[in-house]
Amino acid sequence: MPGAGRRFLRTTSFAAARIAGSRDAAARREPNMGAIADGIMAYTQPLLDQTDGSVEQLNKALAIGQVCFNLALLPEDERDRGLGELRSSLGMNDRDFDAFRSSVVLPMIRRHEQMFPLMHRRNSPGLGFGGWLTVHPYADEGGTKAARAIPYPGTRPYVPCPCNSGRKYKFCCGRRGR
Repeated sequence: MPGAGRRFLRTTSFAAARIAGSRDAAARREPNMGAIADGIMAYTQPLLDQTDGSVEQLNKALAIGQVCFNLALLPEDERDRGLGELRSSLGMNDRDFDAFRSSVVLPMIRRHEQMFPLMHRRNSPGLGFGGWLTVHPYADEGGTKAARAIPYPGTRPYVPCPCNSGRKYKFCCGRRGR
């Protein structure tokens, strides 16, 4: 079926075929990455629907969607700082940027909170962006004596030391006579 691909490109726009092809390629590479790509495509779909289908506009819509996705992961104070950096990089005046912020950025952030609610649980360890940034309780400037003095039962001798010194447990906190 050598003509099937040409017929597909004639009936759909080049950009839509490119996006569909990238999703198919992502799904072939790894199943989990295909799910992530599908989630991001579903998230940015309102922005993609507002384009005329040209590659440039689709790329801009995906870039704006990525910025909104990343801003949604930040806490409120850092989000405002990120919006300030976005304003300077886009070169918009205050009135235009406020209109862009209220009509595009804030609705996309709310959409992110609705589509991915587990990513916004700030107090749950291991869930969401806040859980990824928790500092290990023993990781204070290279593992001081106080951190090393806390027993860590069950550690095998040749694994990295839990005090984050960069040495193996046997040669750091697991030495005999400590």
